[in-house]
Amino acid sequence: QVQLVESGGGLVQVGGSLRLSCAASGSIISLNNLGWYRTAPGNEREWVATVTSSGYTVYANSVKGRFAISRDNAKNIVYLQMDTLKPEDTAVYYCCNGLPYCGKGTLVTVSS
Repeated sequence: QVQLVESGGGLVQVGGSLRLSCAASGSIISLNNLGWYRTAPGNEREWVATVTSSGYTVYANSVKGRFAISRDNAKNIVYLQMDTLKPEDTAVYYCCNGLPYCGKGTLVTVSS
């Protein structure tokens, strides 16, 4: 099982952008279920987006049109580009190779 390490979180104002990165310890080329999840304070974990091995992407309705997931198989990195951020996007974001195989997360805080 590859290990996943997220980075790129931080504090951003409403309407701003952040790009999260997820570095894998091994090759991701064959991994078909790479995705991002998030846990907001007081809430349960929420699925955000998934990218398949063929590059097909799927998004939760709450982020569709604002977030973009991508993968770089050569670098073994998965990205989450987050634009037009809202306060409700504040959460710890986790990169996962299917549940429960996730990294330790990176905190995103959107201030109003």
